Amino acid sequence: MKVGIVIFPSKKLQDIANSFRKRYDPKYSLIPPHLTLKAAFDSNEDELAKISKELEKISKNFKPFELKTLKISTFHPVTNAIYLKVEPTEELEGLFDQINSSFFGTPPEYAFVPHITIGQQLSNSEHADVYGQLSLQKVEHSEIIDRFHLLYQLDNGVWTVYETFLLGK
Repeated sequence: MKVGIVIFPSKKLQDIANSFRKRYDPKYSLIPPHLTLKAAFDSNEDELAKISKELEKISKNFKPFELKTLKISTFHPVTNAIYLKVEPTEELEGLFDQINSSFFGTPPEYAFVPHITIGQQLSNSEHADVYGQLSLQKVEHSEIIDRFHLLYQLDNGVWTVYETFLLGK
């Protein structure tokens, strides 16, 4: 089974992201807006218990932190993904590093760029047009993040929460 580790932002920020995603993200119906801490990797039922124990330990090493978005950006030309740029913080980067240095999954394919995807799998012309419009918008938002989630993917492609981990002691 596929599993992953994410942060789900508040309903307010999810609503902002979804206002774009429903038009520009073909995965809109499969998973709510999120910030990926560990990309999808293969696991099984037995490994999930070990992963959960490790994530519980990691969660205690970090206090709740501020998540702040300011603008819309893109990964072009690497991919035609468009995203809400999340300001990196020491806590967020530390959480990412500890999760990705653990015994499960493979190392990240790319450097950590905190973001919430709002558009993907766009053609080059669609990307240029959509990003040209969206890049002019400011998306200023700030909130406190106090948890992250271990997800698994169902047979129909939909992602669901397996366990939630609260930050702090």
